[in-house]
Amino acid sequence: MTLPPAPVPGAILEAALYVRDLDAAEGFYGALLGLEKITRHGDRHVFYRLGPGVLLIFNPEETVKPPHPGALPVPPHGAQGPGHVCFAMAREDIAALRARLVAAGVTIEAEFDWPNGARSLYVRDPARNSVEFAEPRLWA
Repeated sequence: MTLPPAPVPGAILEAALYVRDLDAAEGFYGALLGLEKITRHGDRHVFYRLGPGVLLIFNPEETVKPPHPGALPVPPHGAQGPGHVCFAMAREDIAALRARLVAAGVTIEAEFDWPNGARSLYVRDPARNSVEFAEPRLWA
């Protein structure tokens, strides 16, 4: 069987992390990191704008439930255990954020320059997801 050519997606529109405590997630992603909140729906999810993309924070205990009658037909989904997300930032912004994180009592898990010179800083959110801040040239 010959498949037709595949159209290639141009970007990631959404990335999802799973947490059980949305209040703690809002404290970290909203209050500490300053991300722009789009919406929160009870204990199910909170969404944040990041440039042209969106960070979806879901409670896995809620997203495994099938949609209610009349709701949008989003299939059940979820993940267990820590995930990972990486935010693009300039080197000087990573340094400024590092100072803010340390002042807030957040442990720096790792920070280093990759072989191509790009800087990365790693922390854990309250749900133990790995959160990285890196220079975009990491993937140049």
